[in-house]
Amino acid sequence: MRLTILTQYYPPEMGAPQARLSELARAFHRRGHRVTVLTALPNYPTGRVFPGYRVPWRRETLDGVRVVRVPILPSQSARMLPRMASYLSFTFASALAGSAFLPRPDFLMVESPPLFLGMAAWWLTRLRGGRLIFNVSDLWPASAVNLGVVDTDGAPYRLACRLEANCYRASWLVTGQSKEIVADIAGRFPRCRTYHLSNAVDTEAFRPDRGSTEARARLVRGSKCLALYAGLHGLAQGLGQLLDAAEAVGPDIEMVLIGDGPEKPDLMMEAKRRGLGHVRFLDALPRHEIPSVVASADIILVPLRAVIPGAVPSKLYEAMASGRPVVLVAEGEAAEIVRKWNAGLVVQPGDAKALAQALELLGRDPELRAKLGANGRRGAEAEFDRQAIGDRFIDLLESSL
Repeated sequence: MRLTILTQYYPPEMGAPQARLSELARAFHRRGHRVTVLTALPNYPTGRVFPGYRVPWRRETLDGVRVVRVPILPSQSARMLPRMASYLSFTFASALAGSAFLPRPDFLMVESPPLFLGMAAWWLTRLRGGRLIFNVSDLWPASAVNLGVVDTDGAPYRLACRLEANCYRASWLVTGQSKEIVADIAGRFPRCRTYHLSNAVDTEAFRPDRGSTEARARLVRGSKCLALYAGLHGLAQGLGQLLDAAEAVGPDIEMVLIGDGPEKPDLMMEAKRRGLGHVRFLDALPRHEIPSVVASADIILVPLRAVIPGAVPSKLYEAMASGRPVVLVAEGEAAEIVRKWNAGLVVQPGDAKALAQALELLGRDPELRAKLGANGRRGAEAEFDRQAIGDRFIDLLESSL
C-alpha cells in the first residue's frame, strides 16, 4: 500500500499532530507499506525555520518514512492575518511540490487544521489519483468561533464553512480524533463515511516508572507539590487562568509551565507583575525528555480557554498513561474521559476559583493523587494505546484495497 500524509506539522517539531502522525507513519512502515510525508520546513512553534533546514526544500528519510519538506512563510503571531498567510503559503507550496514530486498514492491523508490544506489535498488526488482521507483534529471553523477569532456574520466564516463542506464531500473517508468530532460531521453530512481515529498515547514511552529525581529536580525546589503544564502557550489553552489560580493558592504549590508559543511572553510578564515567584516558565524540551518530566510531576494541568467541541488535548492521554492525576479545565468529551476513569478533577473553563480549589485538594492529599493516577493508567491501557488504535486503522485500509 502507498500512503501519502499531507501535514503542515511533523517532527523534528514537537506537538500533538507531530507525534500522532509520525507514529502512524512508522506503524504503516512496520507493516510493510510505503509512506511519503509532504510537510513544511520545521518551524513550529517558534515561527522560525529550524537550523539545518534553512533551504528551499529538502528530502530525507526518517524511520523508513520518506519526508519531503517544502517552503512556508513561518509565523508565531497570534494575529489572524499572519497566521492565514502562513497557512496559505504552505497550502500553495505543497500543491506545487506534490504535483512535481509525489508518487501516485493509494491513499492521501491530509491533516486539518489548517482547513485550507484541504484544497491542496483535493488538487493532488485529482492529479495523482488515490483516495482522500480527511483527518480532522479540530473542527474548523467552529473552534475559531468558540475562541472568538471568527464572527459568524462575516464573509470569512461563510467561506470557511463552504470549504469545510467541500473537503468532507470530496473525501473517501473523514476521520476524527474524538467521538464528538465524528458525531458532529456525521450529523451535518450524513452521506460522508466517517471513522473515529482516536488520539492516543504510546503507553510504553509514557509510564509511571519513567519519573526520576533528576527530572524532578529540574522542575521544582524542595518537596513542594508540583503542578505541571507542558505544551503550546497559545490562544486556545487559556493559560492566563493558571496564573489566576496560582495567585489564589499561594506558594505551597509550585507551578511549572514548559513550552513555547505566541502567548508566552505576555504570560511571563504578567506572572512577574503579580509577583508569582512560585510560577516558573521553562523552555520547550526535546520530545524524548517529556515522558520523564510528566511522570516526575505531582499534578498535570490540562487547560482550555473555552468549551471547544471535540477537543481532547493529547496531554490528557500522556498524563493518564504516566499515572499522574489530571486537573482538566474543559468540558465535553475530555471531561467525560476523566470522569469515566476517575483520573482527575474537572473544572469549567474560566473558573479560576474552582481551579485553585482543585489544586489545593490534590496538593494536600497524596493518597488521592495516587488513586486518580492509577485509575488514569488503567484507562490509557484499556482505551488509548496508540499501537492498538493504529493497527485497527491500518487493518481498515488494507481491507479496502
